Amino acid sequence: MTSVPTPIPSRTQFVLEGIKHRILTGQLPPGQALVETELAAQFGVSKTPVREALKTLAGTGLVVMNQYKGVTVRMVDADMAREVYDVRLLLEPEALRRSVRRGSSLDTAREALERADAATDTAQRSLANREFHRSLYVRCGNPLLGRMLDEVRDQAALVSAVAWAADPSWEREAAEHREILRLALDGDADGAAGALHAHIASFVQRAFPGDREEGEPQ
Repeated sequence: MTSVPTPIPSRTQFVLEGIKHRILTGQLPPGQALVETELAAQFGVSKTPVREALKTLAGTGLVVMNQYKGVTVRMVDADMAREVYDVRLLLEPEALRRSVRRGSSLDTAREALERADAATDTAQRSLANREFHRSLYVRCGNPLLGRMLDEVRDQAALVSAVAWAADPSWEREAAEHREILRLALDGDADGAAGALHAHIASFVQRAFPGDREEGEPQ
């Protein structure tokens, strides 16, 4: 009999999702201080679930805990974005290629696209897009590869939210998502992986062009 992971207490989960939603909608912008007493009052809970929620968010990279500055929403800049997207570029296309070759179901990816199209705010769209990408790699056959990609999901969502606030480009990305899914459903593992690689690379280049070091991958 397999063991079941201990669930996060309901109050902590409530606070966790609430803070995450505020971060991804820009209500809590990068650099914003997160004060336990203030958040506890806003959510109508004690400081304990707030503290636990912030620890979880720090583990996913959405917030930063500093001994002297306290807890703040993580800042997003070109270096941070490229670090996150470099990991995705290295791992996510290969995971999709393996998923397609295994004949894994992509029904969840299709459903996530529909939710993204119907989204009414940035947070809903971001969460749906994140689920779409996860659906592409989660059945790749290598649980460790999936967990490694899971670790950067929230950070990628934060990068997207910040980039969308400056340049709403989700319609273009939605079209790219549909093409990736089409290729995957057709069983074209290499084509789908190539389209996903181009999709990830083009987003961070558009959102955070900056200056690159000579020889740095495009």
